[in-house]
Amino acid sequence: MTMFDVKNIRKDFPILTREVNEKPLVYFDNAATSQTPQQVIDVIVDYYQNYNANIHRGVHALSQEATDKYEQARLKIQKHFNAAKAHEIIFTSGTTHSINIVANGFSAILKKGDEIIVSALEHHSNIVPWQMLCERTGAVLKVIAMNQKGELLLNVYDELLSDKTKLVFCNHISNALGTINPIKEIIDKAHEVGAAVLIDGAQAAPHLVADVQALDVDFYTISAHKVCGPTGAGMLYGKEEWLNKLPPYQGGGEMIAEVTFEKTTYADLPHKFEAGTPNICGGIAFGAALDYMNSIGFEAIAAYENELLEYATQKLLEIEGLKIYGTAKNKTSVISFNIEELHPYDIGSILDKLGIAVRTGHHCAQPIMDFFNIPGTVRASFCFYNTKEEIDVLVAGVKRAKNMLL
Repeated sequence: MTMFDVKNIRKDFPILTREVNEKPLVYFDNAATSQTPQQVIDVIVDYYQNYNANIHRGVHALSQEATDKYEQARLKIQKHFNAAKAHEIIFTSGTTHSINIVANGFSAILKKGDEIIVSALEHHSNIVPWQMLCERTGAVLKVIAMNQKGELLLNVYDELLSDKTKLVFCNHISNALGTINPIKEIIDKAHEVGAAVLIDGAQAAPHLVADVQALDVDFYTISAHKVCGPTGAGMLYGKEEWLNKLPPYQGGGEMIAEVTFEKTTYADLPHKFEAGTPNICGGIAFGAALDYMNSIGFEAIAAYENELLEYATQKLLEIEGLKIYGTAKNKTSVISFNIEELHPYDIGSILDKLGIAVRTGHHCAQPIMDFFNIPGTVRASFCFYNTKEEIDVLVAGVKRAKNMLL
């Protein structure tokens, strides 16, 4: 049993004191969006109240202050993920934007007959851009299969790899099942055949710290709203050599060195991929959110969330007819479940009336649901500010929904 002052931590999150349908809010949709602590809210307010200005372009005091804060946030992110250089951190609007930057860039590199590999556990945002890339280039998309536990079959991966493999894409943690994938092994094997690797770290970032140099990953992506930050902000990490190879994703201001009507030259990294006025406040708040989570400590967060996962798993499995999807040996604090023949939407609707926020549906991971031959699941995803008492409320709510619907 770890010592974790969750009661004190909850005071940092104003939204946790509100009621929904005249019931205390129980927020278990953290895999979609985590809540925002007052410390980050204060940073957002401070920006708009005190130094709201465009960056990199103005000589006036507000612009210089905003630029300094924005670039300080980039340095915080670099340090957090242990990137070798600050310009390997590209600010984006989130993971989807980050993935599309890479997919667009590889349109100029791939040729017909090249192969790219994705895993069966991917979010749609790590499937659709690659399908579009294959349509543009004539490359072939191959899939690493999974088993009934929600684990990738690495022997299948071994068989898929060849000298035709140019890119491999995999999430660090499955948003639908909570599976923690063996990404270091996946990366190393890809590199043995000369392929580059992009890891979707959106679901991993709230639970663990990825060291991009130790992983030797070529690209890593996350969204700020998964780590107690704002929506509309995120990161693409890319090795300098790869970012220099890829063409710009968008044209406009900021990403240029010199423009004439005859020719345009592009700016150096990171500005080459940061066209236009960015989400300045979002970037600054992204850095503040990482500061907040690091102040708690990711080891402490992981230990506490594992307690919540084990407790919730035990309690939910006591409900007759309930089945959990995603039983990998290594997983994080996500539980996807169904009850007998009940539709997950109906269960979620009743839980909402009780003030309990869960996610229902296919979780933007429809191939996973097709694998299990189900329309979707009820997904309860836990964060370090949740409690076992809230899990008890969830379990009681699920039992009530079952009695009402069966």
